[in-house]
Amino acid sequence: LKDQFDNLDKHTQWGIDFLEKYAKFVKERIEIEQNYAKQLRNLVKKYCPKRSPKDEEPRFTSCIAFFNILNELNDYAGQREVVAEEMGHRVYGELMRYSHDLKTERKMHLQEGRKAQQYLDMCWKQMDNSKKKFERECREAEKAQQSYERLDNDTNATKADVEKAKQQLNLRTHMADENKNEYAAQLQNFNGEQHKHYYIVIPQIYKQLQEMDERRTIKLSECYKGFADSERKVIPIISKCLEGMILAAKSVDEHRDSQLVIDCFKSGFEPPGDFPFEDYSQNIYRTISDGTISTPKQEGMRIDSKTTVGKAKGKLWLFGKKPKGPALEDFSHLPPEQRRKKLQQRIDELNRELQKETDQKDALIKMKDVYEKNPQMGDPGSLQPKLTETMSNMDRLRMEIHKNEAWLSEVEGKVAARSDRRHSSDINHLVTQGRESPEGSYTDDANQEVRGPPQQHAHPNEFDDEFEDDDPLPAIGHCKAIYPFDGHNEGTLAMKEGEILYIIEEDKGDGWTRARRHNGEEGYVPTSYIDVTLEKNSKGA
Repeated sequence: LKDQFDNLDKHTQWGIDFLEKYAKFVKERIEIEQNYAKQLRNLVKKYCPKRSPKDEEPRFTSCIAFFNILNELNDYAGQREVVAEEMGHRVYGELMRYSHDLKTERKMHLQEGRKAQQYLDMCWKQMDNSKKKFERECREAEKAQQSYERLDNDTNATKADVEKAKQQLNLRTHMADENKNEYAAQLQNFNGEQHKHYYIVIPQIYKQLQEMDERRTIKLSECYKGFADSERKVIPIISKCLEGMILAAKSVDEHRDSQLVIDCFKSGFEPPGDFPFEDYSQNIYRTISDGTISTPKQEGMRIDSKTTVGKAKGKLWLFGKKPKGPALEDFSHLPPEQRRKKLQQRIDELNRELQKETDQKDALIKMKDVYEKNPQMGDPGSLQPKLTETMSNMDRLRMEIHKNEAWLSEVEGKVAARSDRRHSSDINHLVTQGRESPEGSYTDDANQEVRGPPQQHAHPNEFDDEFEDDDPLPAIGHCKAIYPFDGHNEGTLAMKEGEILYIIEEDKGDGWTRARRHNGEEGYVPTSYIDVTLEKNSKGA
């Protein structure tokens, strides 16, 4: 290929163009991965509603499974971002840097080849000039010889003319000899440079171009492999995401969901009783008897029964409208069973707060004792206001607990009484026994139920809205507990050292991070107690 310099120039340029073409392909693939991950995250965000403040609402296994699938899909989107990042760093970035270095090296080798060709052309011009000059001097010497011979044979020529022609012949012959020697030297020099050019310089330059092109081919092979490795590295984590989706699907329990519906909407109301017989024949056969039921009373009973049935239907029907009204402190606006649950939950919360205040009181007392024994550590009197406040809070909480326990006892007593009456054989129990008032409270006056105002109901889709509001936030990462945390305060989450939790909300600058266990329990933990890893690598842990 000694004479194919221009073709090799075109080939090496084609190699660089192909390298940049592949780099462009990788760049577009990276954009596809990034857009795919972004669309997946938007999809997860769209179908993962905000967390409802009502943590006590039931969690259906089908919904929990769907939210777990969304979390796994969010982690899957993170792995697509990892693929894009790995391709961008390992393949595209490397290709662009190598392309720049390749262009610089190619330019240097081609310049060396052009310089060698220019030097050979210069040697050839010098040799050609000396050759032409030698040829011209030879022709001049031949003319001088012919002139001398003509004058020497001419009898009429003078001796001076013959001598002059002889001197001219000698001069031209001498100059021809000098140019001959110059031409021979230039020819020998050109032949040497030409041999050096085609057997030493150009082969060396071509070898460097060949090595450069082979390195380019090797680099392309490495990038092809890196392109596939970027995808292969995340396959185990993606497999874990898919396995998590399968486990979420297997965790769906239809019986548990049905039981949650029952527990959520169990009202505790009694079914409506039998309708009494209304004897309209009394107007025809009117007699005076102690057992006769008067017409006005029958009318009242008729209205009362229908009204009772209507109210019972409104409260017992699973997907019926919910009463809308101001929430009362004793939850008397709720059905008995729901009221009992709410009261029990409030009592549990108050007991936790009381325990917290008790722990704080014990700590203050211990600190006060330490200050009394070691005055240099602090003033015991400075703790008295805080201790007084804590004692006041404890008294207030005890009163609240006592009040709610009284309401709870009242509800449980009524539920027990209703259970006893349910087995009674009294046909007219709807008239004599107690009823639920329109507001959901218990009353013994049947006429109050007839004259009560009608219930105001919410929109039929309120059940669906409340169900959708109870959706968990997607996990944005995970964390590992560096230290144990008790989590006695309300809203906090206890954790053990080394425990792995999902991160659902970052630290907003207050020193607390919102986390969630695998069982769905959520709360805040101290940021300084955990080692946080966000988004992409969360699934790999």
